Amino acid sequence: MTAGDEAGADSGSAASPEWADMRHPTSEPSVTALDADRLARVALTWIAEPGNRSVFRLVQQYGAAGALALLREGGTPDDSLRKTVAARLSAGDPLAVAAEAMERADRLGARLVTPTDDEWPRPVADLHRLVLGGSTRRVDRETAPPLCFWVRGGHPLAETLDRSVALVGARAATGYGVHVGTELAYGLAERGWTVVSGGAFGIDAAAHRGALTAGGLTVSVLACGLDRPYPMGNAALFDRIADTGLLVSEWIPGADPLRPRFLIRNRVIAAATRGSVLVEAAARSGATQTMHRALAMARPAMVVPGPVTSTMSVGAHELLRQYPEARLVVSPAQVLEEVGRIGGDLAPPVRGPARVRDQLDDEATMVLEALPRRGVHGVDDIAARSGVVARTALRKLALLEELGLVNRRGDGYALSPARPTTRTPTDAATANAQRRPQGPQGPP
Repeated sequence: MTAGDEAGADSGSAASPEWADMRHPTSEPSVTALDADRLARVALTWIAEPGNRSVFRLVQQYGAAGALALLREGGTPDDSLRKTVAARLSAGDPLAVAAEAMERADRLGARLVTPTDDEWPRPVADLHRLVLGGSTRRVDRETAPPLCFWVRGGHPLAETLDRSVALVGARAATGYGVHVGTELAYGLAERGWTVVSGGAFGIDAAAHRGALTAGGLTVSVLACGLDRPYPMGNAALFDRIADTGLLVSEWIPGADPLRPRFLIRNRVIAAATRGSVLVEAAARSGATQTMHRALAMARPAMVVPGPVTSTMSVGAHELLRQYPEARLVVSPAQVLEEVGRIGGDLAPPVRGPARVRDQLDDEATMVLEALPRRGVHGVDDIAARSGVVARTALRKLALLEELGLVNRRGDGYALSPARPTTRTPTDAATANAQRRPQGPQGPP
């Protein structure tokens, strides 16, 4: 599953088998050696899935420790949340589970980051106003800001994400998609931007590898514990990312990559970055869900077009058709024009091959266009046709001859049978100088 290709189902409320090895601790650890708020935030992400709006509101109102105490007592009007919490509490003590998770993270070389830390990415707070209209799925309601992040890697999280772009797409990507994804990521990383994706096969992996090849930073946001990165086939890639970039997750070490967690994770990819780019997505692809979240937060949402005959681009093209605010991009420069600061990172205009006529001023253009397609014409005739005086016409005809656009024949001029397309005035002057016979050289 990718950042990416998972349809998303409602998350279950029962304790899942992944927590079996955490059920043994039953006594609360002493909180004198641990920050109560940090420990409570970890516990809350265990007893309820990250992004739960009811839990987030309780934390806002009572603080993390107060919200945890309230939930343990069953004090929430949300019936679904109350059942989920009851099932988790039957599996073990949340504070003991949280303490064990922090020990696991320490052994893994990972760290916990909370909103009170300097490296907390402030843009994720925008998730507070994310509302996905028209959906009745529970997973689409799990859009609250994160309570904490687990991070593996040496770079500060906020600083790494400050200039970042999400690049997501199909897991079953075509060769075209992998090529484009790699090139875009390489170009962005080469320009000093962090590339963020989900670590899956296909476009995600291409994005990470492109950034790594450029010697840039890349971040993989996981939908599972840092010690169980998914898919395992990308284990070597995850290690490379951790060595030079960052692995990030909301789930405690040991958490499995359950299906609903990918869509919950996707909201972070959309919120933590300056903008999101979609490279290939089939109809109803999970990758488009990341884009929907970016659009709902009024973040730049960009789409790379694909062949109209490719089923792997149907979702991408549909996004462009349905949302006028989604922008079509084909290069790193165009991506940066969308996400860069106002007045900076402007993409150069797309131009065709340089033509000699592009170098001509208005008078030279009028003289050239006044020449009939056939025959030889005198200077006075050409001047009259072009509306310039004879002296000006003669000067412009000399320039056009040097550029190879006209030929002089006796006392008149005619259009050249084959016109050059990329020669410039500088090229003409150089060639003309080389044709002139050289006189005897004087003494140095």
